[in-house]
Amino acid sequence: MSLKVSFIGLGVMGYPMAGHLARAGYDVTVYNRTAAKSERWQREYGGATAATPAAAADGADFVFCCVGNDDDLRSVTTGPEGAFGHMQPESVFVDHTTTSAEVARELYEVAREGGFAFVDAPVSGGQAGAENGQLTVMIGGDEAAVERAAPLIHCYARLQARLGDSGAGQLTKMVNQICIAGVVQGLAEALCFAERAGLDPQAVVDVIAKGAAQSWQMDNRAPTMIAGKFDFGFAVDWMRKDLGYVLGEARRNGAHLPLTALVDQFYSEVQALGGSRWDTSSLIVPLRKLRRS
Repeated sequence: MSLKVSFIGLGVMGYPMAGHLARAGYDVTVYNRTAAKSERWQREYGGATAATPAAAADGADFVFCCVGNDDDLRSVTTGPEGAFGHMQPESVFVDHTTTSAEVARELYEVAREGGFAFVDAPVSGGQAGAENGQLTVMIGGDEAAVERAAPLIHCYARLQARLGDSGAGQLTKMVNQICIAGVVQGLAEALCFAERAGLDPQAVVDVIAKGAAQSWQMDNRAPTMIAGKFDFGFAVDWMRKDLGYVLGEARRNGAHLPLTALVDQFYSEVQALGGSRWDTSSLIVPLRKLRRS
């Protein structure tokens, strides 16, 4: 517990993740672009705040990060006042942002040349998983660095696994998002079909959720889809960002992803309807509009 730990990025995921580290007894320093959120976190969990990513990284044994996208990650690592210029030798930078595999490999090389480790470790489980310490963490990077970080990641993860070298964590997260996109679209179409057929959608779900059609999305999102409530969860803007990484990687590796590309376009329709911040289960909205027309 004498380790010095920093956490960069206190969004809906990073805020509770950093809190779990503090509650586990680690000495945690936080940085967030909006200083007021850092100050609120400090009042809740103790620890310290830093004015820049560089200051957060100064003297830290482990630096954790959860920001928005590739550009945000580059900004807090190698940009002006970025963390990488102040990482100490043998320290470990653990990135929980969902990014491209390309930027993960890029920053891995920069870190290696600087004498410290970079681990890509995107997560799945959403805000509830972060708050409850029940995230699934998909990891890429050097085995020794991953092993060193494992006890700290355990503070907010129910499962963590190293899938390979640098970039493997991000590639695995892409697989995760491909699966989710297809399942949510299928669920949206199924519920619209039930409605059009004159069935009680919730009664139908109560039955089929006990069979082969069951999924996390059905259990957690079917009721809200039926109710038309989308003001929570994983936002459409974030999903389109992730699917952009997926489709970009597919162009590089030659994978054919017709369904994923189609669902990405369906999400663009949701954005056009004003649903950029709606939950990803809002795929049902354009289908219902088609029904009315």
